Amino acid sequence: MSVKITKKENQAFGSFAGGAILENKPIGFPQDGGVQKPYSNLFYWANAWSDKGGLIGEHPHKMFEIISFVLEGEIQHYDSKLNGWLSLSKGDVQIIRSGSGITHAEKINAGARIFQIWFDPNIKKTIEQPATYNDYKSDEIHRFEQDGISYKNYIGNGGPVKMDSEGVEINELFFSKGEHQLTLIENKIHSFYLLEGGLNVNGETMEKEGFMIIENEKELKLNTENDARLFWIATPQKLSHKTYIEIVNN
Repeated sequence: MSVKITKKENQAFGSFAGGAILENKPIGFPQDGGVQKPYSNLFYWANAWSDKGGLIGEHPHKMFEIISFVLEGEIQHYDSKLNGWLSLSKGDVQIIRSGSGITHAEKINAGARIFQIWFDPNIKKTIEQPATYNDYKSDEIHRFEQDGISYKNYIGNGGPVKMDSEGVEINELFFSKGEHQLTLIENKIHSFYLLEGGLNVNGETMEKEGFMIIENEKELKLNTENDARLFWIATPQKLSHKTYIEIVNN
């Protein structure tokens, strides 16, 4: 089994608002450091939180698809299409298809935490498209139980979030203590972030806020030491287009 686990201390780190907003990044920008570089159409992944609250001021986005998952608390967001502020609470999701360009600002309220994840669609096409976005409330997200695992299904297999990036599936999994098995699609790269609890995978220990990549496998057997919460993204091993990195490096 091809398993790569990156502990929190080996991930990239960052901050905003004079340190009021902190981040660990399983996949950072090139200048951020950290051991994991972008792959497939998964370009950037930040776990951001704030104890006292902070503002990320208005800034531009272009071409990429940017998804924010509210993991704890509440955030507020502003963009140049809406020209106003809206709130998102725990369990809510926002996708920005930044296309030909949009400006955006975020307030991370005290006690809030989000994932902000960037995907790399075919930027030669998206750069020509007007920016759009959607907010999804927690009660709109698809939920189901399978083989003793609770799924919160965002994208793919009935999930409501629509995106241009090809072949993406996103689920949040909730496990009780014990042994579990996941069915994997063999031609995809499976990326996991452990939000709560601890796991043992193929003799390797994955601690809270650890990041794991699995390829070329049809199933994943894992043992949870206690109740666990695992965020799972599946992306294609091969894309039908060149990625942003491939384009800029050629």
